[in-house]
Amino acid sequence: MKYRWSLATPQPLLAEQLAAQLKISPLLAQCLLNRGFDEPAAIENFRSPRLKNLADPFLLPNMDAAVARLLLAHERDEPLVIFGDYDVDGVTSTTILLEVLRKLGWRADAYLPNRMDEGYGLSHDGVENCLKKFPVKLLLAVDCGSTAVETIAWLKGQGVEVIVLDHHQVSHPAPEAVALVNPQLSEKIGNRKSEIGNFQELCSAGLAFKLAHALVKRGRETGLPGAADFDLKPLLDLVALGTIADLVPLIGENRILVTAGLEKLNTTKRPGILALKEVADSPEKLGTHEVGFQLAPRLNAAGRLETAEESLNLLLAETLDAALPLAQNLDARNRERQKIEKGITEEVSGVVRSKFDAKKDFVIVEGQLLWHIGVVGIVASRVLSEFYRPTFIIGGENGEMRGSGRSIAGFDLAAALRDCDDLLLRHGGHAMAAGLSILPEKIDLLRERLNELAKRQLKPEDLQPPLRLDAEIQLKDLNLDSLAELEKLKPIGQGNPALQFCTRGLSLKKPPFRMGANKQHVKLSVTDGTATHEAVWWNVGNAPLPDGKFDLAFAPGVNEYNGRTTVQLKFLDWQPVDN
Repeated sequence: MKYRWSLATPQPLLAEQLAAQLKISPLLAQCLLNRGFDEPAAIENFRSPRLKNLADPFLLPNMDAAVARLLLAHERDEPLVIFGDYDVDGVTSTTILLEVLRKLGWRADAYLPNRMDEGYGLSHDGVENCLKKFPVKLLLAVDCGSTAVETIAWLKGQGVEVIVLDHHQVSHPAPEAVALVNPQLSEKIGNRKSEIGNFQELCSAGLAFKLAHALVKRGRETGLPGAADFDLKPLLDLVALGTIADLVPLIGENRILVTAGLEKLNTTKRPGILALKEVADSPEKLGTHEVGFQLAPRLNAAGRLETAEESLNLLLAETLDAALPLAQNLDARNRERQKIEKGITEEVSGVVRSKFDAKKDFVIVEGQLLWHIGVVGIVASRVLSEFYRPTFIIGGENGEMRGSGRSIAGFDLAAALRDCDDLLLRHGGHAMAAGLSILPEKIDLLRERLNELAKRQLKPEDLQPPLRLDAEIQLKDLNLDSLAELEKLKPIGQGNPALQFCTRGLSLKKPPFRMGANKQHVKLSVTDGTATHEAVWWNVGNAPLPDGKFDLAFAPGVNEYNGRTTVQLKFLDWQPVDN
């Protein structure tokens, strides 16, 4: 796949000015400018995220009403049920709220829907089954509910009040909940919008922490037993886990929560996370990569294939002896999920390759009975990465089929599905990820409609994957000291991407060296005549290697081997230099 190199606009004067003010390098200053930071105070907050800078949780829309209703339940000794979701964000936010509410004296239980039988979100089947198990009059929907107009109306008719704590897009009209705590509503609260802009990035784990903070804060004011000395910090390991797994931007409040949360994850005594780290064979120190690619998939595995109750029980486990068998089972389920996912991905990719026309196919929509609905979202991501088109993969059994979509910049999936409402049974989600339910006979019509929409919205350059580059630098700019300074940008993730640079006019100092069991990786020694660094191109396959003079796009890193620490470049792409 050919990348479109997208080099950030250099701002040398402003970068030099900030570098002098903050006593940092111009390169770090430029990278901060690329991330939207041009004020010294904002940069200092970004470089040193602190919990004390978290905003008042009562600035969130309808938080007052949610806390008041929960305190009334406490006063009445009224039981409630938390209706969560089956992904990592849903499970961690449910765990956070169960832990807080139970410790502060609420009678709280939790219900996680079964992906196969009850579908996504606050479905009618899901809440009916929930109320059979927990016949309560107060339901707290977490990580779902913002579009559940009919279900919440039905619950109201049954005498059940609903609080919604969610970050997904809200339907119009919004559901008539007792309190709809959703940062998407912040644009409707007038001049307070600027104060709570960062809240728009929170996932449900972050929102659960904000609700916990609000309950403790109000509880201290009203004399709630246990609130005075309640410590919220031990919850931050769960907040970081949910936030990283949900791929929300790691800026604003999320950056604060994840920075503090990673510290907790690396020192946690929570048996469930200790067991999870053990079965994942995680390194001693976890970063966003290890959380996202080792811990999160195992927690997700149960919910993808059936029910996430095992993941919830793991996080709630009180001893390592109780947690370890659960973690081992999740590890086995994750291997099963990987096998299913690989098979479907190979099948879908083969079908698409056989008929793909880059000039006509703006959206990929493929569906087939018996494709496992628990992995269609991951398969959609895999197909998108190969063809770089918005992608929906649909599976299921019997009449109704369910699908997940992933998108590219410039095409809002949630908005597109609203324009296909007449073809769908249900739909919802974000601009970049969405879900739907559909009858099999409507899949071809959906493909046609989405392609019509995308053809009008996407420009040719939108269909070529961009390779975002922070700066054009020289190899001599990279040394262990400069890389240590650039580490200050961590934690990296959505909204704060990993550093990527380019260097012009390089050549190979010695022939490339192939390595790996199947010789699938290549090690290169690259030089500009002044400095030389090792570069590694992972999974290069049969792609052509650079020859003569070339430009290189790479991610800088450090390699530690045999007690020696050196600069190592992760090879991203190359272009020949025209003579």
